[in-house]
Amino acid sequence: MNHVAIDLGGKESQICIRRSDGTIVEEARVATKRLPARMASWEPCRVILETCAEAFHLADAAKQAGHDVRVVPATLVKTLGVGARGVKTDRRDAQVLSEVSCRIDLPSVHVPTTLARELKSICGARESLIETRTKLINNTRGWLRTQLWRVKTGATKSFPARVRAHATMRETPLPEHVERQLLVIDAVNAQIALADAQVSRFASEHPICRLLMTAPGVGPVTSVRFVAALDDVTRFATAHQLESYLGLTPGERSSSQTVRMTGITKAGPIALRRALVQAAWTLLRTQPNDPATRWATTIAARRGRFIAVVALARKLAGILFAMWRDGTPYRPSRSARPADATA
Repeated sequence: MNHVAIDLGGKESQICIRRSDGTIVEEARVATKRLPARMASWEPCRVILETCAEAFHLADAAKQAGHDVRVVPATLVKTLGVGARGVKTDRRDAQVLSEVSCRIDLPSVHVPTTLARELKSICGARESLIETRTKLINNTRGWLRTQLWRVKTGATKSFPARVRAHATMRETPLPEHVERQLLVIDAVNAQIALADAQVSRFASEHPICRLLMTAPGVGPVTSVRFVAALDDVTRFATAHQLESYLGLTPGERSSSQTVRMTGITKAGPIALRRALVQAAWTLLRTQPNDPATRWATTIAARRGRFIAVVALARKLAGILFAMWRDGTPYRPSRSARPADATA
């Protein structure tokens, strides 16, 4: 079986094909958009790609062509020798990856399904809109402070109306550049509402999302993020494996006789971890009698509220995993098991 390493680029990609004995059969530079057709012409082989924006689409094309695909983590390729001794070119990178593939079975990241990638893109676009709105609001608030204006508090989406109402009350017209920002915030608010509706619509139609939303604190965004990140629940053997993947478990810096535990690793998908923490805050605030909330309250008494919320987010991740794995809705009694009462 041949081993084909492809160093991907936005416009062009470098290919290096080796036989199993390591002999280079072909090297070529190909337009990236033509790679699917090129891969379809090969006999079944092992295709090695490095994680990047184009990798998953091309991994799908390679699988459809009957190839064995390895999408190697970008954090690993340097260890394999890519860029060694300060020499890094597209041709050399492809040569190194194909050579290593001939010697060892390279690990591959999970290649998400088309649906998972689409959901991630939808949620990412929504968050970009929210970040844009936040930046505009903060900039406007900076101007308000220079004028010693104290605008009434309220929902984020009502910020432009509250600023205009305050200006009207003071009988002071808003400067053109401030009004321009408020108009953009209004427009972004409308787009965020459409994005929220899209996420909510998918969550209400997808059976797994509906199941996950039976857990208190879990809404459309958290459920969709969870489905997009896990993609296939059987990837994880236990809830603890998932919690570790999400970066919600403690790290460790131990050496010799010294054992030192650190804060959570914060590895894995940031957006889902943030969504789970927000869901934990909601659960803590709105469901004081839920067993999981009472469990977190005991931790808060010993370790503080913020540590308790992160612990609750970790517990919630495990509960959602079990619900999806078993196909069962949320049961409060399940979150009250003594085995879970550790932080």
